[in-house]
Amino acid sequence: MAYVVAEPCIKCKYTDCVEVCPVNCFYEGANFLVIHPDECIDCGACEPVCPTKAIYPETELPDKWKEYKTLNAELSSKWPNLAEKLAELPEADEFKDKKDKRGMLEMSPGKR
Repeated sequence: MAYVVAEPCIKCKYTDCVEVCPVNCFYEGANFLVIHPDECIDCGACEPVCPTKAIYPETELPDKWKEYKTLNAELSSKWPNLAEKLAELPEADEFKDKKDKRGMLEMSPGKR
């Protein structure tokens, strides 16, 4: 089992989770992070430090965000690995508590 990054991360991209990950299994998109399911060791260190509560164990992922399991798997094979904490996106505080952000997900890799 792996952890999954879900919709609340979109347009925020806090990287507190990356800082505590012992296996560097996070990958960076333009406005979203994902976890590589084959690299995640299910340690759970990332979940409590996520400011947007966007990270879930695969088995506890809310039904409304089930597609993010597949998105994490697909995008982690295309996006660059992120192994260090970076500043959140400039609009993170504005979007932190917004709902229904799926349409805002940019599928391009991160460029920071």
